[in-house]
Amino acid sequence: MKLGTWNVNGVRAVVKKDFAAWLVASGIDVLGLQETKAQDDQVREALFDLGSDWHIHSSSAVKKGYSGTAILSRVAPEAVTHGIGVEGMDDEGRVTTADFGSFRFVTVYTPNSSSGLKRLPFRKEWDVAFKAYLSGLAAEKPVVCCGDLNVAHQPIDLARPAANYNKTPGYTQDEIDGMTSLLGGGFTDVWRHQNPDRVQYSWWSYRGGAREKNVGWRLDYFLACGAALEMCGGAEILTDVHGSDHCPVVLDFKA
Repeated sequence: MKLGTWNVNGVRAVVKKDFAAWLVASGIDVLGLQETKAQDDQVREALFDLGSDWHIHSSSAVKKGYSGTAILSRVAPEAVTHGIGVEGMDDEGRVTTADFGSFRFVTVYTPNSSSGLKRLPFRKEWDVAFKAYLSGLAAEKPVVCCGDLNVAHQPIDLARPAANYNKTPGYTQDEIDGMTSLLGGGFTDVWRHQNPDRVQYSWWSYRGGAREKNVGWRLDYFLACGAALEMCGGAEILTDVHGSDHCPVVLDFKA
């Protein structure tokens, strides 16, 4: 199988940028989307042109036009769940989980700490709760988690670490520690595991020609628990794919 993840920064916007043609040509079998910015019916409507070949499951936020995740798959999942089961954390549509029998596929849009780091306390609570959720799933069967985790874990994962450290959402010590804890709980950052010294990013600001200058951050991940890591083939960041301020990441997977 080929798995994919992409923060599309609005599903209704990305479908106007040849999304369907790209998806068909990509060879992806299961794709996690983040930041759909649409209600469930709007997600289905936006992706209508994909036809009956794709199964679509989405989790939308209560607040319209905000957050949201979805899973698109060529094969129907055995079961789909929405959220992580924690009161106060499941009204933003940030997690969708699909069970494909031999493994579970989780897509997540981790909360951004926001300007002035005003949402950092909530983000820290989220990191603890989400780790517990993933660990619980991994105790039952192999788990692959993908998505925009809104953190650059190491200095190599962003172009200007010194200028952003403890100042910019996504590169505070608290967020770094949250990711370290998740990885310490038995999950592996698959792309970094395969590319320990490679500099490559998956998100660029729309400001100042950042993408053209490659002043970016690596915020989009595939994480695999121990049992799932054995099933992982090569991971790749598709920097040449446009349509969002993020680019897709794909993973070959032996389900």
